[in-house]
Amino acid sequence: MAPAEILSGKIVSGQVRERLKQQVIEMTEKFPGFRPGLAILQVGNRDDSNLYIHMKLKAAAEIGISANHIKLPNTATEADVLKCIASLNADPAVHGFIVQLPLDSDNPINTEKITNAVAPEKDVDGLSSINAGKLSRGDLGDCFIPCTPKGCMELIRQTGVQVAGKRAVVIGRSKIVGAPMHDLLLWNNATVTTCHSKTSTLAEEVGKADILVVAAGRAEMVKGEWIKPGAIVIDCGINHVPDSTKASGKRVVGDVAYNSAKEKASFITPVPGGVGPMTVAMLMQSTVESAQRFLEKFQPGKWTIQYNQLTLKTPVPSDIEISKSYMPKPIEQVAKEVGLFPDEVELYGQTKAKVQLSVLKRLQNQPDGKYVVVTGITPTPLGEGKSTTTVGLVQALGAHLHQNVFACVRQPSQGPTFGIKGGAAGGGYCQVVPMEEFNLHLTGDIHAITAANNLVAAAIDARMFHELTQSDQALYNRLVPSVSGVRKFSDIQIRRLQKLGINKTDPMALTKEEVNAFVRLDIDPGTITWQRVLDTNDRFLRKITIGQSATEKGFSRTAQFDITVSSEIMAVLALADGLDDMKKRFGRMVVASSKKGQPVTADDLGVTGALAVLMKDTVKPNLMQTLEGTPVFVHAGPFANIAHGNSSVLADKIALKLVGKDGFVVTEAGFGADIGMEKFFNIKCRYSGLRPHVVVLVATVRALKMHGGGPAVTAGVPLPKEYTEENLQLVAKGCSNLNKQIQNARMFGVPVVVAVNAFKTDTKAELALVVQHAKEAGAFDAVECTHWAEGGKGALALARAVQRASQAPNNFRFLYNVELPIVDKIRLIAQQVYGARDIELLPEAQEKVALYTKQGFGNLPICMAKTHLSLSHDPEQKGAPTGFVLPIRDIRASVGAGFLYPLVGTMSTMPGLPTRPCFYDIDLDPVSGEVNGLF
Repeated sequence: MAPAEILSGKIVSGQVRERLKQQVIEMTEKFPGFRPGLAILQVGNRDDSNLYIHMKLKAAAEIGISANHIKLPNTATEADVLKCIASLNADPAVHGFIVQLPLDSDNPINTEKITNAVAPEKDVDGLSSINAGKLSRGDLGDCFIPCTPKGCMELIRQTGVQVAGKRAVVIGRSKIVGAPMHDLLLWNNATVTTCHSKTSTLAEEVGKADILVVAAGRAEMVKGEWIKPGAIVIDCGINHVPDSTKASGKRVVGDVAYNSAKEKASFITPVPGGVGPMTVAMLMQSTVESAQRFLEKFQPGKWTIQYNQLTLKTPVPSDIEISKSYMPKPIEQVAKEVGLFPDEVELYGQTKAKVQLSVLKRLQNQPDGKYVVVTGITPTPLGEGKSTTTVGLVQALGAHLHQNVFACVRQPSQGPTFGIKGGAAGGGYCQVVPMEEFNLHLTGDIHAITAANNLVAAAIDARMFHELTQSDQALYNRLVPSVSGVRKFSDIQIRRLQKLGINKTDPMALTKEEVNAFVRLDIDPGTITWQRVLDTNDRFLRKITIGQSATEKGFSRTAQFDITVSSEIMAVLALADGLDDMKKRFGRMVVASSKKGQPVTADDLGVTGALAVLMKDTVKPNLMQTLEGTPVFVHAGPFANIAHGNSSVLADKIALKLVGKDGFVVTEAGFGADIGMEKFFNIKCRYSGLRPHVVVLVATVRALKMHGGGPAVTAGVPLPKEYTEENLQLVAKGCSNLNKQIQNARMFGVPVVVAVNAFKTDTKAELALVVQHAKEAGAFDAVECTHWAEGGKGALALARAVQRASQAPNNFRFLYNVELPIVDKIRLIAQQVYGARDIELLPEAQEKVALYTKQGFGNLPICMAKTHLSLSHDPEQKGAPTGFVLPIRDIRASVGAGFLYPLVGTMSTMPGLPTRPCFYDIDLDPVSGEVNGLF
């Protein structure tokens, strides 16, 4: 018979590499910025290991795989290696991961323990017990196969001979080659015999083989005459035998006597140049396969999510009873379900986590989902259920219509939680859970804001004190101290010098005049706008005197505490586009003016970097979930009057990427549409660049009756009969407010869906009347909702309406151009949104217009601070009043956040406690540690 055809591993591996190269190109085109990643962990510095690793790195570079060589010293311990493996297991950029053997360490290391520590889904060497077990069971599509047997199979396929039905003999039973080769042939339907050093009839068994794979590690042990004519022979051996004709005195041979064997076989692999090159090629193939599996599993927008089944009860139990009756999914599971990688999630216990901003960079090329904002008509003091509707809508879209959906909501202040309002996690069967975690400390964001805000306040008074008690040179010596005989400006001090027009970096080069300008902020105490804050309702801190200790040498002044969520730092957090943007906004925050009328900023105080450090974790959104298991971002909680009243831009942006182009992100704007929605559009969307698809306007029969002339309602007091009995006349008259708020939303060019939040006291006729009026007023649709009592099921009609509206024409636009004068922008909001005839600026407001225009802040957006209980400035004016003149008492600047806020009427930024605060009903079970009571 003719000599055997040579199975060249060099040729076949070259073909494999070209195929893989093309696959990687296609992968990166489909997923821009993505590259398969291979990590090679080496312990020690063996020459042979270095050679093998060099070959692997070279092959990876040719194919387009990002390869990383991690080299530990030979002093590394087993713990060191395991720690490194754990880090690589958690790295989403690593798809294939091998430990180069042997481990060249001076310390004892259990190799089996090390190989089994590699995550099975990254074990491209196929050496872990899990992958070996899957191979032995025949789960070939769900495991990695050791590279040498995999290469042998590829060479066998190149022959064109069908493996199924053939007799195969494998010589050798090592875990790396022999045993997996046996399993691989068996599950490719060959009849397999494994031979080894104890096999007494080796020649006889070889003679039966249609396919012979030899991995014995003994030079030329298989003789040509043993081989069955026409057999396929795969020689995995690499042995050195003496050869005086070679410069090295030796040559490389396989486990098969090649020259005699090729005369009997139909196909045979040479040594070298046969199986060897295939091993590296198969390592690369497994790495690419692992990357493909990774992309399939973590494909953006492709969610596999487990929803919770609600067990509804009548009557509906208290919110905390409902919350405690459901076991939330581990937050780690929620993160995985929505496509977050392990290294993008920081766990805070079992039910909440922070999400790294790096996810935005990873998903930067992914399209955004649909953006929905939930707002409301002008509410009663009891609230009309915007948060409940937000949660109900996402539960309906997710758990019932199986859409990818995220809720993005504000974090509530503990002041109202323990004061008069109670919690803000939604209610009934539409809650963010656990509600006690949501309503209390969460991950400490508000506490961090308190610390950061009060650091600025302390810096202001300390700086004034030191300037009043020290000479220029003494101040300079302390601000720029000599350390080991060297003086040096810090980065923030360089920025202050540049602001002053002093282009010097040598502290010794400043003139006396320059030193004076540098060290003296010269703050005018009467212009200080920065107050201390506390996240507790405490009316006795509304006005205080500070500096009364003898150590302050008589330098006292009147000051006040505000509630923490009113701090500009909270507003900055909500509008920041990232850590760097947040830091820059901190630096721009104006805390006072100098006696010359120049703005004094946090950067001038030198506190910017410290604020960023205090807020470095706070900038990451908090991940939670609803009762039905849909994901929620809880992040930031700015006031809706002196600030813009919306959750963070960052949470919205991350959520929009995670849900994918067909998914939904539902966020909530504080107070009524005239306040929270207007600011959502004109401030939040202006800074974020995001464009909303749908407005959901929440209305209730109760609120409409109030706007129709019904008596006042008060928290904790039973409702008057007008609200518990059918009264179509009151409802119809009150729809003037609904009509105006629909008009306000449509003014921005966005479709409006009205959600009529039904209460048990509402009649069918009243609900139908509201739906009719809403449609006649121009709403895209209007639907009755019963989500408080039924969960997502009760918001299904709303969810379907939102889906349809998101496909409708959308011509989103801002109400005003920020380049307009301050007064013109205020007038536009007053006339177009509130229905005012005109505005009136009181003297203090007029002065501020002139000051802020002079200081360069005139082109900032406007954030109106007015009552939420009326479209006008008077909370007693209900319905849709017109013809009034809106009084502007004062104007203040949140320059870091990026807006001016005119004050309409009087309001407090430090609420007080009522006679019977909510904390009367809150308690802790000392045995179980569970929170009891009402939120």
